[in-house]
Amino acid sequence: METRKVLSALSYFSIMFAGFIFPLIVFFATGDPEVKRHAKSAFLSHLIPLVPVPFIIFAAVTQFTVNGQDIPVFFMAAVAITIILSLIVLIWNIIKGVKVLIEE
Repeated sequence: METRKVLSALSYFSIMFAGFIFPLIVFFATGDPEVKRHAKSAFLSHLIPLVPVPFIIFAAVTQFTVNGQDIPVFFMAAVAITIILSLIVLIWNIIKGVKVLIEE
């Protein structure tokens, strides 16, 4: 198996063990443009689950301090969306990593 395929696939699979750090290291350490492209794609996809974090913080502040509701609907919805988004990104990265490994 080629080193560039392994590095590209590991960039996608690193969502399970190294987060966004491994693709970032691969992006700056390699000179192969294909590996750089996959590392950049993996890095950006690893950052997607961080997008709803400001909404969770905003929901927590407004519903637990300002509104004082019994059931924090907005907070629970924001957490649910974050979990669903994280699962989608995890599955997408696994699929992309497998595709990189089996392509010729």
